[in-house]
Amino acid sequence: MGRSCKKLSNVHGYCSAQYKVKETKVVKKYDPITPENAVLLLIDHQVGTLSFGISDIDPVNLRNNTMWLAQTAKDMKIPVILTTSNAAGANGPLFPELIGMLPGVPIIDRVIINAWHDKQFKDAVKKTGRKHLIMAGVTTDVCLTFPAISAAQEDFDVYAVVDASGTLSLQAFHAALHRMSTFGVQTMNTNAVVAELQADWSNKFAETTAKSYASYVPNFGYIAAHLEQVKTSK
Repeated sequence: MGRSCKKLSNVHGYCSAQYKVKETKVVKKYDPITPENAVLLLIDHQVGTLSFGISDIDPVNLRNNTMWLAQTAKDMKIPVILTTSNAAGANGPLFPELIGMLPGVPIIDRVIINAWHDKQFKDAVKKTGRKHLIMAGVTTDVCLTFPAISAAQEDFDVYAVVDASGTLSLQAFHAALHRMSTFGVQTMNTNAVVAELQADWSNKFAETTAKSYASYVPNFGYIAAHLEQVKTSK
């Protein structure tokens, strides 16, 4: 079967395939992520995995967004679970800046590809008592998609952060999005996650969130100015 962009969506320069796939429409009541109901799961953000040829996103942006998620979780006291795959091998260690930002957070190393099938990882998630799982992983189509689907099948609300994840091609990226959405995983980007967690610029996290925007999205520096306006208007 050939490919054509005629009458098909063209996202990020990638022409969607003309394959007919039966989709499962999953409709849930909107239940936003909050600092009280969410847990952040960072899967295989390792020096080696980032060097495998990630091409659907600039690796610098991927790293930046991962750090922004970690910073937000730290500021809002959201539990974080870190896991690596065969860190002593080709995948290498966790990003050193993640280790520096989250001192004392255990790193669960695995040999099982699907992190959800690793008992230590799954037990750590369940121990938090939280059902809203914010996930990111490298690669998107394997390290993120596999556990995201598995957790969704066990009635967790899963939010896959696609710009803090990366894979080897745009085809793999779009296939992963389709597969996850078919199984009820909600796909988000880092900015949307941070904004939904913040929710209200008059709450106690406003100052630290504004600082994180200024650090990780310099062009959004105006948010800090907006925050001051909110404060002075009260």
